[in-house]
Amino acid sequence: MPQLDLAEVDHVALLSRLRLTDEEKSRFARDLNVILEQFEILQQLNTEGVAPTAHAMVLKNVFREDASRPSLPRADVLREAPEGRDEFFVVPRVVES
Repeated sequence: MPQLDLAEVDHVALLSRLRLTDEEKSRFARDLNVILEQFEILQQLNTEGVAPTAHAMVLKNVFREDASRPSLPRADVLREAPEGRDEFFVVPRVVES
């Protein structure tokens, strides 16, 4: 399998808008070549008859029944708040006017 050289790593860095030092380019070239070697091993696997999958396991959403139920009394909840006014929580202002 062809190995990535520093010029190709430099090109990928340019496309990614990354400024890399010469040391980083060398390290990434080594790391990317290891990754490409692993892909080469994977390409040797026989996948005949294996259906394409997006996940290794079958995923299924589990929904509970949407049933209304009583909530906590408002006065009890507001009593636990650091600061409350009327029927509302008072929170610090986050937007300047």
